[in-house]
Amino acid sequence: MNDIRQVLIPVDFHRHSDALADFAIGVANKLGARATLVHVVENIGAYTDYNPGAMDQVSEGLRGHGEKKMADFLEGLKAKCPGCEGVVLLGDAADSIVALAEERKADLIIIGTHGAKGIEKVLLGSVAERVLKRAGCPTLVYNPYRGERGYRISTAIGEAVQPL
Repeated sequence: MNDIRQVLIPVDFHRHSDALADFAIGVANKLGARATLVHVVENIGAYTDYNPGAMDQVSEGLRGHGEKKMADFLEGLKAKCPGCEGVVLLGDAADSIVALAEERKADLIIIGTHGAKGIEKVLLGSVAERVLKRAGCPTLVYNPYRGERGYRISTAIGEAVQPL
C-alpha cells in the first residue's frame, strides 16, 4: 500500500462543509498527510454564446468571491490545519477536481455528498459520484447528513439554494 501524503478535500461552502473539513483534516493529520481544500466555481460563460464577455466577467467575479470565502474558511481551520492550502478553480466541478488530483498527485480525495436521491439526483447531478468514477486515486465519500436528505424539492427555494 502506498503512503498517503496528499489529501484533496473539495468543499462547496454549504452548511456541512465544516463537518467535512473537520473529518477530512482529522484523517489527513492521522496519516501525516498534507491537506489541500478545493472549491470549484462553475463557469457560467461556458454555457451560453449570449454576450460571452459579460458572462466571463460574472464567472470571474464569482471566482473572486469564492477565493474570499476560501480565505475565510481556511482562517477558521488554521488551528486544526496550519499547513492547509486552499485552491479555487473555475470550470466543471467534477472535471476540475479530478484534474487537480492528477496535477497534485493526490493520494486520496475526501469528498462530501448532499444525499440527493431519485429525481433530485437526476436534476442536480452528483459531483461526488462523477469524481468517484473518474479519479485515479482512492476516493472516500463522506455523508454529513447521516440519514437526512441534503436537498428537498419541497423546500422553499430560499432555503434550498445557498449563496456562495
